[in-house]
Amino acid sequence: MSSKENAAIGQLLALLESRYAIRVLWALRDGHAQTFRLLQDSVGTITPNTLNTRIKDLRAAGLVDHGSDGYVVTSLGADLLKRLADLPAFAAKWVATQVKKDI
Repeated sequence: MSSKENAAIGQLLALLESRYAIRVLWALRDGHAQTFRLLQDSVGTITPNTLNTRIKDLRAAGLVDHGSDGYVVTSLGADLLKRLADLPAFAAKWVATQVKKDI
């Protein structure tokens, strides 16, 4: 992998590692616009200030936008979410291995 590719991956991971960033994207994965309040409820225990910051970061990154009906993922954000689509299956598999370790 080239240094440019490593840098790009590092930048993306830094963004996604930001508190609640991936949860905000995940809450918007169905493609339906959500108002600020609905998005806050969808994400869970996020504060309004943190949600505002994450939305600003994700909008600056071109992953989320605000339309007339609320916040939506952009085509770039949808592409990222498509690439993360295997996450639920992997998470279930991973959790099962964690339970076995605890026994």
